[in-house]
Amino acid sequence: MESTEGSTTNSNKIHNISDGTANGNTADSISDGTAGKAVLEIMNYSKSYGNGKLAVDNVSLSVMSGDIYGFIGHNGAGKSTTIRAVVGVLDFTEGEILIDGHSVKDEPIDCKRVTAYIPDNPDLYENLTGIQYLNFISDVFAISASDRDERIRRYADMFEITDALGSLISSYSHGMKQKAAIISALIHEPKLLVLDEPFVGLDPKASFTLKEIMRDMCRRGCAVFFSTHVLDVAEKLCNKVAIIRQGSLIFSGTMEAFTEGHSLEEAFLEADK
Repeated sequence: MESTEGSTTNSNKIHNISDGTANGNTADSISDGTAGKAVLEIMNYSKSYGNGKLAVDNVSLSVMSGDIYGFIGHNGAGKSTTIRAVVGVLDFTEGEILIDGHSVKDEPIDCKRVTAYIPDNPDLYENLTGIQYLNFISDVFAISASDRDERIRRYADMFEITDALGSLISSYSHGMKQKAAIISALIHEPKLLVLDEPFVGLDPKASFTLKEIMRDMCRRGCAVFFSTHVLDVAEKLCNKVAIIRQGSLIFSGTMEAFTEGHSLEEAFLEADK
């Protein structure tokens, strides 16, 4: 197993193996040939709160085009704190985060233009209908009428909520709200898709559909960075993985380097000792 790219581990159970991101080696990505460019770079990111306790400590990793990058750790390990900083929801002063070469701190609008974020508990405008909400998001990203109509129709059919688009979001189940949030995130065709526990609340067919969309995005040279507790899904879906414990990365790199022939669950439990 491997230490992190930008920080060292204090566990003697973790080996030191490079994941290849430093020299642009992305042979393990599933891109169609556009791999090699860093879509997301987290460099020496730290976050502490009012009590002085470090929630995240000197985290560094790179997500390349074509990567489906899993972010794994216990509750309270720092996953959501990191993700919220990446998408510009949480301010930070220590470290730097770049999306498609733009600084999250200094160029937030440029970053948001190419990023989509799906939180674990989507907070939608419940007084709007589904189609009104999706059109509102399309307006924010200046999506043309023809493009939005095609994309909304395509994704609504894929997630089987076309018939519900005329209903108020307040009448939606949690799973339907999650589907609407996913569609709204895909409308502007982001280069980076960031998700926090994306499969919570989704039925099996919707989960399969989302995984296929993630794979297709990466084949086109986009990148996906997501947190999950569902290790068997991460093992089958991700080509790279980062493990965070008590705010510090103990591993970042290829799935193969971390698991070393074992299951992801077995490797995670061993690294977590």
